[in-house]
Amino acid sequence: MTFAPAGEVVPQALRAVRPGGTVAINAVHMSRIPAMPYALLYGERTLRSVANLTAADAREFIALADRLDIRAERTVYPLAEANRALKDLKFGRIDGAAVLEVAAQ
Repeated sequence: MTFAPAGEVVPQALRAVRPGGTVAINAVHMSRIPAMPYALLYGERTLRSVANLTAADAREFIALADRLDIRAERTVYPLAEANRALKDLKFGRIDGAAVLEVAAQ
């Protein structure tokens, strides 16, 4: 999450988030986001704007999620089974997120 009113931090934030991650920006009063290479979105990165979110709101939400022990649901597939993962997504057989795992070499 970024609360900076400076659009130039958006490409930096996208560089910092790993594939599959989301950068949330509070873009109510933000300068222009500069042109950037598509590679910063490649890897299923998401850029999302939120309205009227403060840093205090974010801290409160994260603390609440931790206190309630909220965890993301996910189904992990080996990379070789990517087609099965896509079919399971298509037919609603996954609760939460599908994650492709690349074996360490």
